[in-house]
Amino acid sequence: MKITEKENYIVVEDDKNDVLGFSNYLENHAYDEIKAKNVVVDILKYGELSLEELLSFLQLSNQHRANNHSFVIVNDTINIDQVPEELMVVPTLLEAGDVIQMDEIQRELGGLDEF
Repeated sequence: MKITEKENYIVVEDDKNDVLGFSNYLENHAYDEIKAKNVVVDILKYGELSLEELLSFLQLSNQHRANNHSFVIVNDTINIDQVPEELMVVPTLLEAGDVIQMDEIQRELGGLDEF
């Protein structure tokens, strides 16, 4: 796993080629390392993913957001209409940073009523 520190979030990338293994690793082995930060999961390198592969991040996303931190996935091939509302997926790293900033502003202004 590769971690890149940004101003108010981290970007995590898989250093292997197994998206399901990566989501499992994040949830079961690396969570202590990322749990206190806003997280962007960069899975652009995988190209087209199935909805099942994307949904492998859902439990981790829900857990992370319940702890009042942002969790954004970056993938530019998934049909966004298929993605459940609980999962934040954007097509670019720039948009992921923007989502984190908006979440931070909402938290500062009184909390996130919606994710």
